[in-house]
Amino acid sequence: MIDIHCHILPDIDDGPKTFDESVAMARIAAEDGIAVIVATPHLNEKLYDPVEISRRVSWLNHLLRTQNIPVSIMRGADVSVVFRPEQVQDFTINDTSYILVEFPHTHLPKNADEILFQFVVNGYKPIITHPERNPSISANPHLLTQLLGDNMYVQITAGSVTGEFGKDAQRCAEHLLRAGVVDVIATDAHSTTYRKPRMTAGMQAAAAIVGEDRAKRMVFGSPMKIISGQDL
Repeated sequence: MIDIHCHILPDIDDGPKTFDESVAMARIAAEDGIAVIVATPHLNEKLYDPVEISRRVSWLNHLLRTQNIPVSIMRGADVSVVFRPEQVQDFTINDTSYILVEFPHTHLPKNADEILFQFVVNGYKPIITHPERNPSISANPHLLTQLLGDNMYVQITAGSVTGEFGKDAQRCAEHLLRAGVVDVIATDAHSTTYRKPRMTAGMQAAAAIVGEDRAKRMVFGSPMKIISGQDL
């Protein structure tokens, strides 16, 4: 499986504090069948140096190789919509045109459609992260479906489908799956103790709703196309 949304880099956001913790997260991911992780630190208050992110990705990959943990780390970011598209060109997924876009946790902005449109016209393919956990969308999933257009995609969290984030997020995730608007399932993992980097249970819960083939596509085929820069 390929996890395109994971806060695995140390001492940069609210993820792990040390490289040892990052390695432990990768070990959990490997045991769950995850082979590739896109490291996606939060960009919500400041823009990190992309060179520094690349340095931490490279060192983490080195540590995983030396410890024979079969996981590869790629660079990305979890980009808040407070930033303009021209500010975040160095934070796409694996240097493709795909970029994770995060709306506020409290609401859906009134200009959400214009925000997404600006990303698209600037050459990006925005992937909306965990919309099922946004209170505006969980209360009215139609707010999300009416936003979507060409080159706009949706990622839900594996834990949402299994109920880890509560009933509202679970119901919304199930609704979005049935509506056919979910492109990718990811972990949005932050640690080894809570929000762990595991996707199998979420994929299986999704399979009960949309069928095994479609669920597997959300953790294998579609994320592979994303990290390769191919069209979905």
